[in-house]
Amino acid sequence: MATSNMPQIGQIVRVNRGRESGSYAVIIGVVDQRYVWIADGGKRKSDAPKKKNVIHLELLPAISSEVADSMMTTGRVTNGKLRFALTKYADHESAKAQEKGE
Repeated sequence: MATSNMPQIGQIVRVNRGRESGSYAVIIGVVDQRYVWIADGGKRKSDAPKKKNVIHLELLPAISSEVADSMMTTGRVTNGKLRFALTKYADHESAKAQEKGE
Protein backbone atom coordinates (compact mmCIF):
# COMPACT_ATOMS: atom_id res chain seq x y z
CA MET A 1 0.00 0.00 0.00
CA ALA A 2 1.36 3.41 -0.95
CA THR A 3 1.68 6.13 1.60
CA SER A 4 0.05 9.40 0.66
CA ASN A 5 3.29 11.40 0.59
CA MET A 6 5.60 9.14 -1.44
CA PRO A 7 4.55 8.40 -5.02
CA GLN A 8 5.38 5.01 -6.54
CA ILE A 9 5.84 3.81 -10.10
CA GLY A 10 2.62 2.21 -11.33
CA GLN A 11 0.46 4.24 -8.94
CA ILE A 12 -2.77 5.62 -10.35
CA VAL A 13 -3.33 9.34 -9.81
CA ARG A 14 -6.04 11.89 -10.46
CA VAL A 15 -4.86 15.20 -11.92
CA ASN A 16 -6.22 18.13 -9.90
CA ARG A 17 -4.49 21.08 -11.59
CA GLY A 18 -3.74 22.09 -15.15
CA ARG A 19 -5.18 21.36 -18.56
CA GLU A 20 -5.69 17.65 -17.81
CA SER A 21 -7.52 18.37 -14.53
CA GLY A 22 -10.03 15.67 -13.59
CA SER A 23 -8.37 12.99 -15.69
CA TYR A 24 -6.57 9.89 -14.46
CA ALA A 25 -3.00 8.84 -15.23
CA VAL A 26 -0.31 6.42 -14.09
CA ILE A 27 3.04 7.36 -12.57
CA ILE A 28 5.76 5.98 -14.84
CA GLY A 29 8.71 7.72 -13.20
CA VAL A 30 9.62 9.42 -9.94
CA VAL A 31 12.01 12.39 -10.22
CA ASP A 32 12.18 13.20 -6.48
CA GLN A 33 9.79 13.86 -3.56
CA ARG A 34 8.11 16.68 -5.49
CA TYR A 35 7.97 15.64 -9.14
CA VAL A 36 6.78 12.58 -11.05
CA TRP A 37 6.33 11.63 -14.71
CA ILE A 38 2.75 10.65 -15.64
CA ALA A 39 1.14 9.18 -18.75
CA ASP A 40 -2.27 7.75 -19.61
CA GLY A 41 -1.53 5.88 -22.84
CA GLY A 42 -4.10 7.97 -24.74
CA LYS A 43 -3.53 11.71 -25.08
CA ARG A 44 -0.38 11.51 -22.97
CA LYS A 45 1.78 8.72 -24.41
CA SER A 46 4.46 6.86 -22.47
CA ASP A 47 7.23 8.17 -24.75
CA ALA A 48 6.16 11.79 -24.00
CA PRO A 49 5.14 11.78 -20.33
CA LYS A 50 4.16 14.90 -18.39
CA LYS A 51 6.31 16.08 -15.50
CA LYS A 52 3.91 16.96 -12.69
CA ASN A 53 4.28 18.37 -9.19
CA VAL A 54 2.92 15.86 -6.66
CA ILE A 55 0.85 18.56 -4.91
CA HIS A 56 -1.18 18.90 -8.13
CA LEU A 57 -2.09 15.20 -8.06
CA GLU A 58 -4.32 13.06 -5.90
CA LEU A 59 -2.35 9.89 -5.19
CA LEU A 60 -4.85 7.04 -5.23
CA PRO A 61 -4.26 3.82 -3.25
CA ALA A 62 -4.31 1.68 -6.43
CA ILE A 63 -1.02 0.53 -7.91
CA SER A 64 -0.91 -1.27 -11.27
CA SER A 65 1.42 -4.24 -10.88
CA GLU A 66 1.57 -4.65 -14.69
CA VAL A 67 2.95 -1.12 -15.15
CA ALA A 68 5.30 -1.36 -12.15
CA ASP A 69 6.68 -4.74 -13.30
CA SER A 70 7.17 -3.52 -16.87
CA MET A 71 9.01 -0.38 -15.72
CA MET A 72 11.25 -2.40 -13.38
CA THR A 73 12.19 -5.07 -15.95
CA THR A 74 12.44 -3.11 -19.24
CA GLY A 75 12.48 0.53 -18.12
CA ARG A 76 9.49 1.34 -20.32
CA VAL A 77 5.79 0.57 -20.61
CA THR A 78 3.43 0.29 -23.58
CA ASN A 79 0.56 2.71 -24.03
CA GLY A 80 -1.79 -0.29 -24.15
CA LYS A 81 -0.68 -1.35 -20.68
CA LEU A 82 -1.33 2.16 -19.35
CA ARG A 83 -4.81 2.23 -20.88
CA PHE A 84 -5.49 -1.28 -19.54
CA ALA A 85 -4.44 -0.25 -16.01
CA LEU A 86 -6.69 2.83 -16.06
CA THR A 87 -9.66 0.89 -17.49
CA LYS A 88 -9.21 -1.82 -14.87
CA TYR A 89 -9.13 0.83 -12.11
CA ALA A 90 -12.25 2.59 -13.50
CA ASP A 91 -14.13 -0.74 -13.72
CA HIS A 92 -13.14 -1.59 -10.14
CA GLU A 93 -14.32 1.82 -8.88
CA SER A 94 -17.65 1.61 -10.70
CA ALA A 95 -18.26 -1.89 -9.32
CA LYS A 96 -17.50 -0.59 -5.83
CA ALA A 97 -19.91 2.31 -6.34
CA GLN A 98 -22.66 -0.07 -7.49
CA GLU A 99 -22.16 -2.22 -4.40
CA LYS A 100 -22.73 0.86 -2.25
CA GLY A 101 -25.79 1.70 -4.33
CA GLU A 102 -24.54 5.01 -5.73
